[in-house]
Amino acid sequence: MLPYVSLVTSDEGYYVGFDIPSILHPQTLLAYEMNGAPLTLEHGAPLRLATPTKYGIKQIKRIGRIEYTDKRPRDFWAEQGYDWYSEHNYIS
Repeated sequence: MLPYVSLVTSDEGYYVGFDIPSILHPQTLLAYEMNGAPLTLEHGAPLRLATPTKYGIKQIKRIGRIEYTDKRPRDFWAEQGYDWYSEHNYIS
């Protein structure tokens, strides 16, 4: 299995990268429906990612392409100086 995943919006204007452990996390979800109905454009149709262990900048909507890669993929906000992993660091 390749170690990274790239997700890109259908217009290619937004893109995020993930490592495989983050994508396989039990709380990570690819959604195409909400409440039994197909997602609307407002809610991210045709496909959106929800990953509550990451900051909101990783919650990509309108996914048009998913690619597996052996190199760490581009990430829109990491290119602006944010942490590539964007993980919540909860204090207990």
